[in-house]
Amino acid sequence: MDTNDRTTPLGDGITAIDTLLADERELNAVYLVEASEAALIEAGPGADHDRVVSALDELGIDADTLAHIVVTHIHMDHAGGVGALLARYPRATVWVHEVGARHLVDPERLVASTARTYGERRMRALYGSMVASPPDRVRSVTAGERIDLGDRSLTVIHTPGHASHHVALHDDRGGAMWTGEAIGSYLPWADCYRPALPPPEVDIERALGSIAAIRSRKPTALLTSHYGRVPDPDEALDRAAHRIHTWCAAVETRLRGDPDATDDDLRAMLEDLARRDFEADAHRPIDLERYDALGSITMNAQGLARYWRKRWEREAATGRQPSEASRSAASNADGS
Repeated sequence: MDTNDRTTPLGDGITAIDTLLADERELNAVYLVEASEAALIEAGPGADHDRVVSALDELGIDADTLAHIVVTHIHMDHAGGVGALLARYPRATVWVHEVGARHLVDPERLVASTARTYGERRMRALYGSMVASPPDRVRSVTAGERIDLGDRSLTVIHTPGHASHHVALHDDRGGAMWTGEAIGSYLPWADCYRPALPPPEVDIERALGSIAAIRSRKPTALLTSHYGRVPDPDEALDRAAHRIHTWCAAVETRLRGDPDATDDDLRAMLEDLARRDFEADAHRPIDLERYDALGSITMNAQGLARYWRKRWEREAATGRQPSEASRSAASNADGS
């Protein structure tokens, strides 16, 4: 595929690059930000390193030009390629939330956790390997900090829920915001939103709070990692919150009725829900293989099952009634 077919100028000096994750289009994006100190938002997985580098070459970014790599979180589809990119671009510094920094320097535990979630073979096929990052080139950030790119800057917004260390980035030039997976995934080829709620750190209340935090900053555009620019920020945030709530509620209802439901039981239930969601959004039958190439329905089933079971354990320990928690989650999801 020609590099020009994988790069999309978005205005304000921002270009989306399709990494062709899983050899599919419009699943995974990284973004070049033109500035006096050029930046790459997200690194993509190690498996897509050569594609990212070739696109940057075509966009005029040579080994001495890239100054910053900023990742929204450390999952391997976002940060797996960081170490290899640092070797290619010797002037670049990588920026990551303080909780995730040590996992870029020593990725062994991160890779092992990913293998447990996806299976070793699928993880290697999707993400490849992950090279350790030199500690002197990794910079930690926290909420409210600004990453200076010379003639523009990015404000860091803490957006936990998908992962505890997840951040969004608000551009001070045009007002766009990179959301990583804070709103889940947007499938532009189907105008479909899908949750991204993996184990072990998924937290529904914090995910919905992060969507509210994004909304409060009134971004002019949302630039998602999966995938691309969404058509309308307010509509996107509404639809993302609604879908998180419906998937969360579906798993809660199933587990209340069948506490011994397995991951396979929950996956089958969510697969049916995904089909209905997709067909309602896209007005055509789902291509489940493509839909499930990223994030997987199984991963969402595991994450939500863990979330509810851990939550109920905490409620039992404190004497709080589960029904109160459920009403609270529903209220937050509906924005009331």
